[in-house]
Amino acid sequence: MKKRAHFIGIAGMGMSAAAILLKEQGWEISGSDADAYPPGTTQLKRHGIQFNTAYRASNIPKRAELIVIGMNAKLTREHNTEVKAAHESGVRITSFPEILGGLVERRKPMVIAGSYGKSTITSLIAWCLSRTGIDAGWFIGAAPENLEPAHLGTHPVFMLEGDEYPTSHDDPRPKFAHYHAHDALITATSHDHVNVYEQHEDFLKPFRTLVQDLPKEGVLTFCGDEPYAASLVKSAKARVVSYGMTPASKWHPRNVSHGDTTTFDLMRGGEMITRISTTLIGDHNIQNIVGASAMLLEKKLVFPDQLASAVKDFKGLARRLDKKTTRSSVPAYEGFGSSREKLRSAISALSAQYPDKRLVVVFEPHTFSWRNRAMLHWFDTAFEGAGLVVLYKPAEQGAATHEQSTQEEMVTRLAATGMRVIPASDPDEVMTVLRSEIRGNDVILLSSSGAMDGLIYGIPKWLDNTFA
Repeated sequence: MKKRAHFIGIAGMGMSAAAILLKEQGWEISGSDADAYPPGTTQLKRHGIQFNTAYRASNIPKRAELIVIGMNAKLTREHNTEVKAAHESGVRITSFPEILGGLVERRKPMVIAGSYGKSTITSLIAWCLSRTGIDAGWFIGAAPENLEPAHLGTHPVFMLEGDEYPTSHDDPRPKFAHYHAHDALITATSHDHVNVYEQHEDFLKPFRTLVQDLPKEGVLTFCGDEPYAASLVKSAKARVVSYGMTPASKWHPRNVSHGDTTTFDLMRGGEMITRISTTLIGDHNIQNIVGASAMLLEKKLVFPDQLASAVKDFKGLARRLDKKTTRSSVPAYEGFGSSREKLRSAISALSAQYPDKRLVVVFEPHTFSWRNRAMLHWFDTAFEGAGLVVLYKPAEQGAATHEQSTQEEMVTRLAATGMRVIPASDPDEVMTVLRSEIRGNDVILLSSSGAMDGLIYGIPKWLDNTFA
């Protein structure tokens, strides 16, 4: 009889990927999630994993041997009957980072960490290895367009997207602390998750530990463009390699040509290694590709021609500047908006891609950082380059656990920069604004880390029907 694991909060990206890995190991999987939406639900359905869409104590199977509880604000013993029943059941309770730690303990884990870019880089490294016939393992907390989010593999190398957020409600250690990193890539360490790491130095501490714990035979690749990431590497025992957008970093691009397909020379110091082509847009994605390339080539996992061939066919990730419209002359893209840097990179990429169009941003402040009053200063610079911002109501989950800003405060702060901003409190109100505002020479960015009450899907559908 198969062992059985039950996941509470199973439709989260990390939780669903961990469930897939356990199923690959032969476990029978069940779960629940009252806030389920794609792409997590799509991944679960594709792997034949069914789950309940309401939290109830009766969801927990009688013969469960393991219960995995997510980190969503709603998944606490005090506020969730299923979580309370799990803790009273006597069944072993764990988190998905602890599961991953156990899976990779005898492998050579490669942890991709940082404030942004880690999902794309992890996916790209996994894609390049799979394309060259290396059966590595991987775990991605996102949904790659042409790759499964998780795979056990047989090769010693196992790539993990390394999140610095706490492991669980009962374990404050960062998720990547469980992953036994042999090699690491750090993209950036700009301040984030202020509900957990009040000061920037608090945020930097887990990254310092990650760097210091790498073995001397490991490789630490870091982005030289980001000063905080660069400051961490001094204490590393591992071999240190820099990447970035300028020759100040060992690995960098040269002769960049932007377009529907962007091309550049991949440089190692003054040596041209190969010519890269990509359909991903934005300088931040060039930076991501250079970082992934640096790690792969420094580790001698692929040859330069194999790298170039794989990158050319890499389609990116859902929710990371993927185009949501199919026939509209007003294109809409979704950009994951969990932090200021992610929003800024999306706005910069679309502004460069469509220099003659007005950029309209429909934005939902969803993460704790965006909603925290101490981070209102993010609104001073995050939207530069936009022509209009439709500011959706802030998410409310966990609002009582921190000092949350009001929508009015956010609008006032943003308007003070000279930005034209229109608040909206429900999907109908957003659609009323868009019907009045959108013209044929616009491009739309949909930015949230949630579902925006269905607008992520409703707005592109309306555009395809209206501007075809």
